[in-house]
Amino acid sequence: MNVRNCRKCGRVFNYVMGPIVCPRCKEDLEEKFQEVKKYVQDNPGADITEVSSECEVDPSQIRQWIREERLQFADDSPIRLPCEGCGTMIKSGRFCESCKRDMSNEFNHAIGRDRPKVAESKPLPKKSERDKMRFL
Repeated sequence: MNVRNCRKCGRVFNYVMGPIVCPRCKEDLEEKFQEVKKYVQDNPGADITEVSSECEVDPSQIRQWIREERLQFADDSPIRLPCEGCGTMIKSGRFCESCKRDMSNEFNHAIGRDRPKVAESKPLPKKSERDKMRFL
């Protein structure tokens, strides 16, 4: 059993996975998220400070939801965050499309280079040799 203290309220709870918050605080956060989501849909021109003050949610929590891509904004919305790779302003997530593409190419290149080639592996013995019983 994995017991931890909640980062929001300090209560002890049985931790399973995900953020280290108790079920009660997780429900409260989800209610706040729904409230923020509705406010953003009703007020597409609102910025983070306005949303934060109207919904009584910490701006860092709103930024976290944007980074997790849980909040979606219109193209003309003033809410933007910097890409963690190059600093370009983006609407949601952690990286811009260019950085995502570059990382994907780098990962694919790394995976392709480290993969053993099938032609270099030893050929399997003939079936008659494989099926024999062996003694140690």
